[in-house]
Amino acid sequence: MPKRSIPAVAAGAALVCLAAFGPPPGSAASAPATPSPAGSSRFVPGPCPKPPEPIEALSDARCGLLEVPENRSRPDGRTIKLAVAVIPAVTRAKPAQDPVVFMAGGPGADTFDDIPFLVDSGLNKDRELIVMAQRGNLYDQPNLACPEIDGFNARAVGLGYDAQQAEQLFLKAVKECRDRLTADGIDLSAYNTTENAADFADLRKALDIPQWNVYGYSYGSNLGLTYLRLHPEGIRAVAFDSVAPSQFVTLPWTWGSTAEGIRNIFEACAAQPACKDRYPNLSRTLTQQVRKLEAQPLTLNVVPPSGGKPVKVVLDGGALLNLIVAFTPRPKDIPAALEELANGNPERFAKARAAGSVQKVGEFAHGLTNSVACSEWAPGYSESDVLKAGRKAYPGWPDTVLAQVPQLPFQYPACGIWDVPDRASVQRVATVSSVPALVVSGTFDVKTGASWAKGVARNLSRSTAIQVPGIGHWVVPQSPCAQSVLASFLARPTAPDTSCVDGLEPEPFTIIPK
Repeated sequence: MPKRSIPAVAAGAALVCLAAFGPPPGSAASAPATPSPAGSSRFVPGPCPKPPEPIEALSDARCGLLEVPENRSRPDGRTIKLAVAVIPAVTRAKPAQDPVVFMAGGPGADTFDDIPFLVDSGLNKDRELIVMAQRGNLYDQPNLACPEIDGFNARAVGLGYDAQQAEQLFLKAVKECRDRLTADGIDLSAYNTTENAADFADLRKALDIPQWNVYGYSYGSNLGLTYLRLHPEGIRAVAFDSVAPSQFVTLPWTWGSTAEGIRNIFEACAAQPACKDRYPNLSRTLTQQVRKLEAQPLTLNVVPPSGGKPVKVVLDGGALLNLIVAFTPRPKDIPAALEELANGNPERFAKARAAGSVQKVGEFAHGLTNSVACSEWAPGYSESDVLKAGRKAYPGWPDTVLAQVPQLPFQYPACGIWDVPDRASVQRVATVSSVPALVVSGTFDVKTGASWAKGVARNLSRSTAIQVPGIGHWVVPQSPCAQSVLASFLARPTAPDTSCVDGLEPEPFTIIPK
């Protein structure tokens, strides 16, 4: 199967998994599908999901659904079903007895689409890999997808990023999605990190696993920290990649991460003589282009990277910044793309913007995103706090750009519509633990800045922290060195081999002719 590209934002044949016939005795998925008392959970074996683009690792996985209460404060209420896959170890003869469970980013991303990256990164080399879609995700019942928001996102490429029309259309889509989900009886307040963490605790028990390891990235690290704090039993070791610290993540917080990552990219260019000579002042170039495009947006007709008919694209200052945050173009190409843009050639950014016109409708659980963001990240701060944080990160930039949270535009008015309870006090809590931990960061991460990992590591008394130069968000799939460190950590959690990090440097940046 060809390798897939790491998703920029934060995926067949009629195959029947082994679980449909009952898993082998003693396997991780051998929990019986017997009736459970009210308020408890159970694992029910069943067929694996069938993604549009087949995932080879699911062909011999054991799959099923974890049935859990939707809201554990109402144990006699409705139950929901979460999709689970147990992928066997490559080393079949004598795999390690402690599997690794994966916690995906987002929140709201299709977890199963991450499986090829995990397998290619060696997560199941010598132990089982367990993947569960977080509540509300694709293949769950219910799925909190919002086709209404997908439709808006496809249309938004032809609108100003922060335009009034964009806001009106976005909020209309948010309201339509909320109205539809609540009409189906879904309790949106129950789709939060505390319930997500309890789901994973229940999964370990339902699969009768005495001890396992946890690997989570981005929002999955936030979830993993919460899980470690609330349900430490049965955890052998934890690995956090691209850390989003539970105690710090708020909407204004995102500005500091964005500025840190972009600054690191520009400083790495300045450290490479060829890059420094060709692009001598990237910070000034970016500021100039953001200001220029915000004052006079470009309107272009562009063929999306996937082909097809040209689409209308509006490239303004907010769109430019958010394309960089979304890793489109990739960090190594950003200096070249900015130089081209400054010289009247917006093609790289325009094509990246046009890519958004093609959406995988119904695959991303925007409902989970809104429930988490509005209950855990937004409370206690306001739109003026976002603007203040933006001005601190980029003094002199237009307020119209700085008023919008990177990657989450119009989130405060959206939260007014989504209307879920404030959970900041129970979620923004530091995790203090002696469980062996690995904390992995990439210096080019513009979503979860690498420096934030230090505070997390300080509270984990048996932790090892590494920074991988030149890598952006979700480090392990992009870095053979990080893969080696993670494998060493899973083998020896208190003494991983991190020597490959020494001497690592970012790859050369793309140099275009003058």
